[in-house]
Amino acid sequence: MNNRTTDTDESVSPVRLAEHKAFSRAFQPLFNEGMALVDETATYLDGEGRQSARELPKSIATLYAAESMRLTTRLMQVASWLLLQRAVNEGDMSRSQVEAEKRKVRLDSHVATRETENYGALPEVFRDLAERAKLLERRIALLDRELYGNDMVKTDREQANPVGEQINLLKTAFDR
Repeated sequence: MNNRTTDTDESVSPVRLAEHKAFSRAFQPLFNEGMALVDETATYLDGEGRQSARELPKSIATLYAAESMRLTTRLMQVASWLLLQRAVNEGDMSRSQVEAEKRKVRLDSHVATRETENYGALPEVFRDLAERAKLLERRIALLDRELYGNDMVKTDREQANPVGEQINLLKTAFDR
C-alpha cells in the first residue's frame, strides 16, 4: 500500500496567495502603506496643497478642487477596505459581516485623471499623491476580487450617490 500524496489527492489544496496576504501578518505592510498615504495626503491638502491651490490660475484651481475630491474619495474607499480587512483579521468582525459591509466600498474608479486637460499644470506633489493612491487602489481591488469574488457590479441606482455611500460608511464606522 502506497501512502504517498498524489496530485489527485483531494486533501491537498493550492495555497491562495491573496488569502495569505490578506489574512496573515503580510497584510500589515499593506495596511500601513495605505494609512500612511491617507495621512500624508491629508497633511499635504491641509498645508502645502492649500497654499499651492491659492497660487494656481482660476481654471487650474477648479481642476485642483475636483481632483482633490476624487483623491480624498479614493483614499476613503481604500481606508474603509483596509479597516474592514483588519477587523476580520483581528476577529472583530466575521468574514460574512465584512462581506456585507464591504459592498458599500467602491474600488473601481476608472477615471483617467492624467488625460484630463491641464492635469500636468497641477502641483507635482499633488499629482504624485494622486498616482500613488490610484496604484494602491488598483492593488487592493485586485486583492479584493481574489478574496471575495467580483460582486462589484452595481445597479445604476446604487451608483447614483457616491456621497451618500461615503456618509453611510462613516456612520457604520462610528456606530460601534
